[in-house]
Amino acid sequence: MCTLPSVFDPEVTVITGRLRLRPFGPGDEARIRSIVETGATFLPPGAPTHVAGVSQWLSAGVHELRDSGQGVHLAMADPDGRVVGAVSLFKTSWGAGTTEIGYGVHPLHRGRGFATEAVRGLVDWVFTTTDLRRIDLTANLDNLASLRVAQKAGFTWEGVLREASVEDDGPHDLVLFGMLRDDDRAPSESLPRAELRSRRLRLRPLGVQDVPDLAATGADPLTQAMTGVPRGYSEADARAFLAVTERMRIRGQGIAWAGEELDGGRFAVNLDLRDVDWINRTVEVGYMTAPWARGNGYAGEAVLAVARWLFGTLAFQRLLLRAAVSNTASQRVAEKAGFTREGVARNALRGEDLVVYSLVPADLV
Repeated sequence: MCTLPSVFDPEVTVITGRLRLRPFGPGDEARIRSIVETGATFLPPGAPTHVAGVSQWLSAGVHELRDSGQGVHLAMADPDGRVVGAVSLFKTSWGAGTTEIGYGVHPLHRGRGFATEAVRGLVDWVFTTTDLRRIDLTANLDNLASLRVAQKAGFTWEGVLREASVEDDGPHDLVLFGMLRDDDRAPSESLPRAELRSRRLRLRPLGVQDVPDLAATGADPLTQAMTGVPRGYSEADARAFLAVTERMRIRGQGIAWAGEELDGGRFAVNLDLRDVDWINRTVEVGYMTAPWARGNGYAGEAVLAVARWLFGTLAFQRLLLRAAVSNTASQRVAEKAGFTREGVARNALRGEDLVVYSLVPADLV
């Protein structure tokens, strides 16, 4: 019977499509010196902050974790042999069968999927060559790029540890992800960042450039009166909404668009999907029309564009829309778009009743 190791192989090497994950060594000295000189921050904890410490770190310091049996630091090397990132296993408990994975990519090489590729490769290696049964991954709640890596690598979002991470700017909430040996390791489902077009609108992912217009729309008296947005809506609220919607997208729970006029490009409407049910393929839609764009039918046009995309491309079966009983304008949007009124949800929004509408694929035939 073959006994799997309970320590990390000092020569461990993992080959992925574009990367070679291997131990740091003396041959990396010139590259690491350059990285330290530029101040790029992605190397493992304990990496030198001055070039004078590079040689000692490569010969001994970077290997201390492996020598302790608690983990290993590996360089991400591209096809040219350049170190473009680092990936590590740490906090390993051989008795409990658990470890944690961390990663960093050189700023000049971000946005190319190297972190996801390295994480997936190292996860496969762990479950193939060791008896470890669980891999943890943590990321700051406001680090959207790192959250996306975890999602794309197939980790499960398990919870948020409040103010568990302390950095120079203060405490941060920490998301805990987990991967078990028997997990399928496929990325969790999420709504793709699609750009859609209607007769008069371009719907694109909501971005930081929309913060001023989103804040003005949310602070408008009619929006305040008819929706559940925070009172005294500000640009800080708009930025928080951006972060929340992107985290929702990563978790497969929703997505948001900005609708801008094809003629002139001005922001006209914000539309978002929420409460996605992937099993039954249902989702709810919400929207806010900018005060300067009201009366043009933009909200209904945007909703229909998204509905056709949901039903035609993603095979969703039901789109839910709820509007306050007092919000007759929003009800007209639903009715003009072809939604069917189903009833009234009592005391559903700050004590106010909401009219419930739905749209299904057959309604668009």
